[in-house]
Amino acid sequence: MADIEWKKKGNRMFLQHKFKEACECYSKSIEAKPTVACYWSNRALCWLKLQQWAKGVEDCRRAMDIDKFSVKGHFYLGQALLELHQYDEAISYFRRAQSLAQDQKLFFGDEISGAVRTARRRRWEWLERQRMSEEIELQSYLERLMLEDRERQKEAMLANSTENEEELEDKLRQVESTFDSYSRQLRDVFTAADARRQKRDVPDYLCGRISFEILRDPVITPSGVTYERSDIEEHLQRVGHFDPVTRQELSSDMLVPNLALKEVIDSFLTENEWAIDY
Repeated sequence: MADIEWKKKGNRMFLQHKFKEACECYSKSIEAKPTVACYWSNRALCWLKLQQWAKGVEDCRRAMDIDKFSVKGHFYLGQALLELHQYDEAISYFRRAQSLAQDQKLFFGDEISGAVRTARRRRWEWLERQRMSEEIELQSYLERLMLEDRERQKEAMLANSTENEEELEDKLRQVESTFDSYSRQLRDVFTAADARRQKRDVPDYLCGRISFEILRDPVITPSGVTYERSDIEEHLQRVGHFDPVTRQELSSDMLVPNLALKEVIDSFLTENEWAIDY
């Protein structure tokens, strides 16, 4: 069969969720005509469905070598890298995929935007786990230093004491009591920090649909979708006069400040200063 026929058969297999068979068909297309980018990106998607992330990365890069403007190549590569926990790279490729889709006037709905939000959240969760691990390590280190200091003080008292046994025991108990108090205070500090950290999450509705950053100047369209003003105005100038989510006709004079959401965002940032770096 010709390469296009293998591709059509691969598409049919894919729609039937027969991803391994679809992968084999796309491989036949590639063997027949390796210079067609979509054959590589189609097979890459099969690898993703089969959870073979490294092979998906390889095929996406081959597709992008052939067509550097391949939206699917960038998008699928982002998905594979996300599963490989390479969050920054994944976000970069998702953003590039969205930019290319806008330039080519291709409509992906919220699919790419949703992928960026997922990648950003996973990255944030990973950073939180890293912070938690570092804080646990720091707490253990400080507790160890305190214990070592306590034992040094007790040893010095025993070595240099001129008091009778009862007075010495009283001083040793005071040392124990002092360090028990320090230990409790240290645990309280880390417990409070842990409680604050567990609340660290930025709701999706506070983030822009284009930049995925926390909204600073939110505006709402007639269709009810909220964007960052600078982002949607750039879209209108660069891509076209339509809402990027709903595809309805849109112009700058139709944008209305979302004052209610702005108030919610300002309140959230006041109570959660860490979110500025989200």
